[in-house]
Amino acid sequence: MPTALVLSAGGLYAAWEVGVWKALREVIEPDIVVGASAGAWNGWAIAGGATPEELAQEWLDPLTAGLMQFGLHGSGCLRPGALHAKARELAARFRPRIPFGLTIVEVPRLRVRLVRGAEIDWRHLAATCAIPCGFPPVEIDGKRYVDGGLMGALPLWAAEEMGATRAIGVNALTTLPFRLLRTVLPVRRPGERLEVLRIEPSRPLGPLKDAVCWRREQILDWMALGERDGNRAMSSITM
Repeated sequence: MPTALVLSAGGLYAAWEVGVWKALREVIEPDIVVGASAGAWNGWAIAGGATPEELAQEWLDPLTAGLMQFGLHGSGCLRPGALHAKARELAARFRPRIPFGLTIVEVPRLRVRLVRGAEIDWRHLAATCAIPCGFPPVEIDGKRYVDGGLMGALPLWAAEEMGATRAIGVNALTTLPFRLLRTVLPVRRPGERLEVLRIEPSRPLGPLKDAVCWRREQILDWMALGERDGNRAMSSITM
């Protein structure tokens, strides 16, 4: 039964996923890892062998605060330089040791695309986090792509497409604005055969501004909460 770890979009909320993974890795070894947006960055590192401690240090690095730098341009209000530099760094530091996929969205067609394995380079890592109306789209092979979470924050369908029959969906985006977004934009869903265990925050992660404004204390709190939520879920996980 191929099992996928699926990590949602979430901006800085995705630090919560690190705590969940710290708990889960004691009981699971996923066959596949899939992510969208910030969850794709987490998944890229996990598939590349990063320990929870190494992943936590990525989120606790004060340079993370500089990824979202205000600066007006033709398609938004966030300068892409730091985001692209981090994507290049991650692409150089990690290479997946197990099957890995991420989602990006082609604009203006709003077509979601799964990119996997050796296809992925720094541009895909940058595109999956390119928040629409914030960062400019990333051009790849003549097409323009933005944040993979736009058309579905938790890409369970992608895990199924990669061969998973079971998915552990780690979903950081549960608050009202994101639930409303799912009712407005079409979300691709998995088939009924995919067995899904969802893990979500046991309390709200905070207002939307917390997802874009880095604070070390907040990151630590989210990771601690994620570990508690992951530990609670372990009784439902059998390998």
